[in-house]
Amino acid sequence: MSPTEKSMRDRMLAGEPYIADDPELARESVRAQRLTHEINSMDPGAHERLRALFTELLGGFGDGSEIRPPFRCDYGYQTFVGARTFANWGLISLDVATVTIGDDVQIGPNVQLLTATHPLEPQPRRDKWEAAQPIVIGDNVWLGGGVIVCPGVTIGANTVVGAGSVVTRDLPADVVAVGSPARVVKRLA
Repeated sequence: MSPTEKSMRDRMLAGEPYIADDPELARESVRAQRLTHEINSMDPGAHERLRALFTELLGGFGDGSEIRPPFRCDYGYQTFVGARTFANWGLISLDVATVTIGDDVQIGPNVQLLTATHPLEPQPRRDKWEAAQPIVIGDNVWLGGGVIVCPGVTIGANTVVGAGSVVTRDLPADVVAVGSPARVVKRLA
């Protein structure tokens, strides 16, 4: 690779198309898999060790936050969790791009935060090119059980997303949204 060429990792972090079958990215993925395996195998009462593992795995893990295993992610260091946030069992954070979760967020069981995208054209997809778009979850958001948040979505502060909803585009602050795709059904305050 020439000095001006970007590595696949650098391309991924810049939000550009990249190929995930890169040795550096593979090492980072294995690191995340090892840490999540340990997290997911822990005694549920080992709170201090769980906190230490999440702190090592994630890009940020705020004071007073809790994620109940099992938990899955691509890399970990691209996921940032604010303070006093609670995520119930089964959170998936496909953090190819950044996943930013604010303070005081409530996340129901089996929620999926999916940043990864793939080309619509068949040949680049066959060639294993992919990309990602960041997800931002504002402060005091409540994501009901089974919610799926798609790439590039921002959910504004204080918003509630009903169980089973699929969020395909940004949601403003202070609303209730439900459905697939999620639609605003009520304004709060």
